[in-house]
Amino acid sequence: MGLEMESLAVSIGVSVPVLRFLLCFVATIPVSFLWRLLPGPSTKHLYSALSGVLLSYLSFGFSSNLHFLVPMFLGYASMLLFRRHCGLITFLLGFGYLIGCHVYYMSGDAWKEGGIDATGALMVLTLKVISCSINYNDGLLKEGLSEAQKKNRLIKLPSLIEYVGYCLCCGSHFAGPVFEMKDYLEWTDGNGIWKHDEQNPSPSPYCATIRALFQAAFCMGLYLYLVPQFPLSRFIDPVYHDWPFWKRLGYQYMAGFTARWKYYFIWSISEASIIISGLGFSGWTKSSPPKPRWDRAKNVDVLGLEFVKSAVEIPLKWNIQVSTWLRHYVYERLIQKGRKPGFFQLLATQTVSAVWHGLYPGYIIFFVQSALMIAGSRVIYRWQQAIPPSMAFLKSILGFLNFAYTVLVLNYSCVGFMVLSLHETLASYGSVYYIGSVIPITLIVLGSVIKPAPARSNARKDQADLRTQNLQLTGSNLVLERKWPDRIGG
Repeated sequence: MGLEMESLAVSIGVSVPVLRFLLCFVATIPVSFLWRLLPGPSTKHLYSALSGVLLSYLSFGFSSNLHFLVPMFLGYASMLLFRRHCGLITFLLGFGYLIGCHVYYMSGDAWKEGGIDATGALMVLTLKVISCSINYNDGLLKEGLSEAQKKNRLIKLPSLIEYVGYCLCCGSHFAGPVFEMKDYLEWTDGNGIWKHDEQNPSPSPYCATIRALFQAAFCMGLYLYLVPQFPLSRFIDPVYHDWPFWKRLGYQYMAGFTARWKYYFIWSISEASIIISGLGFSGWTKSSPPKPRWDRAKNVDVLGLEFVKSAVEIPLKWNIQVSTWLRHYVYERLIQKGRKPGFFQLLATQTVSAVWHGLYPGYIIFFVQSALMIAGSRVIYRWQQAIPPSMAFLKSILGFLNFAYTVLVLNYSCVGFMVLSLHETLASYGSVYYIGSVIPITLIVLGSVIKPAPARSNARKDQADLRTQNLQLTGSNLVLERKWPDRIGG
């Protein structure tokens, strides 16, 4: 069996530990399907817990479950003993333990050399444990709650088996998606949108699951085809630095483009697993006839990201559920009552996201770059919105420039996320004269100097029309301000 595993691993270009993880990861699909056949909530909670423990053991070894036990224990103990402050306690202790594991294992180096450990799964589990504690903390509050807080808060402490089942069900701790304890409980109990009868039939998950599996197969095939042609080691190769500027910039684009397909594959498999279990169901469309939506399972919009129109849309398309978590549990909670969010909230959220990924310089630089990238894109958008409808061509030009800016800065920035080390990150950025840092900073500075106002006409006969246009423009900006922070992070 060992020789067969080794030969299979060599044939697809991965190490044996990575192959073992991939096999267990794909196994989450039949494991999640079997969940549907079990009777009663208690049996399902127990199955979720035991199947998660077994998959973790087969993927990473016995020590993985010991690592998972630490944040799970800390979170539950804080809810049991210190409810009034359990959210903050779990946040600090959970992130503290995760950072300790990042430092001890240095997983980024292991992944680059073909190894794998439980740190990636611990990252997802940490977010679930923290959100559960914060929502139980919110259960004490009666005023000043946001819509998300009202929806997700927990009045009653979950039982221990419910809690462990939530943390480990469907193998979702491997790569996400992150979801809420309240949704897990309603799903298991058959309540809320999962309450089905003759008038409200259960949606079939099979077509959506097959679509996700086809997407996963395509993404892995493209990744395996591209990765030998664009190795990350090229950034410190003297030959690369002898290339002309445009060729180096093009290589950065293709390196970033190639790396994304690996994540598309992983998230497509996890999407199939959550859909087949039924947990991914998020309601019905308003079309006729209505169709089931599976947004809860979706972690990436592949085409939406590859053809993104502006940097603001990237968190809406990439690692969607983690971005939503960062919005609800970091970004929104840093906004002072009665004040608008600003660059501080954005930067702080991106910093938390960077620390969550690990303490490599490349991660820190990437997420600071992301904050600059989004802020620069906001400037272009505001200039675009200030152009009157009569100058539609100029408006379209600025829209294209926002798209080009996003493509350039995104693929420049993500090199740091891939190579991780400070030396390689600065070498790759310096090879293109830090163009992806200079442009966003320049735009931010210009945006503070050139503050466009909505176009107006002095003709009295157009006064009413202009008031209408200004109201529409104000509405667009309000929508943008709400949309921008909706999902932030990586």
